Amino acid sequence: MSKKVLVISTSLRPGSNSDLLAQRFTQGAREAGHEVEVLSLRGKDLRFCNGCLACLKAPRCVIQDDANDIVEKMGAAEVLCFATPVYYYGMSGQMKTLLDRANPLYSADYAFRDIYLLASAAEEDPHTVDGTVTGLTGWVDCFEKARLAGTVFAGGVNDPGEVQGHPALEQAYELGKRI
Repeated sequence: MSKKVLVISTSLRPGSNSDLLAQRFTQGAREAGHEVEVLSLRGKDLRFCNGCLACLKAPRCVIQDDANDIVEKMGAAEVLCFATPVYYYGMSGQMKTLLDRANPLYSADYAFRDIYLLASAAEEDPHTVDGTVTGLTGWVDCFEKARLAGTVFAGGVNDPGEVQGHPALEQAYELGKRI
């Protein structure tokens, strides 16, 4: 059964390693027959949550920027995939900002059930991604019907495109195919 998949690439660097992981995941998901939209945060106006909690009474955030449209797409997707570089053992700041701004989904009838994480980092140690996984899991745990369904980590890649030939590209592709 075809699912509606939203892949959000959070790197602001063109040709980034996490972007390439997202492309392979997308390829696998499309080949498996899913409807996939890829959205990049590059060039988007995303402002910080101001903690007013108005979003709990209204279906949208009161801040007028690109986050509202992205969050609406997140709520309509059955599968979410976040691709991020790992900075200082955590997700990118723009990914964290988006997750904070997705608070209107908390009380909404969101469609997503499975959430995937694709991450890349200069550090090779497999534990480098632990903080990123913990951060995303904290967000996912707030949504009763959702789960973190899979993670791919490409360690030891720093410069754009350095992930070429890394086993994580094939892992991302296979993860997309298994949705």
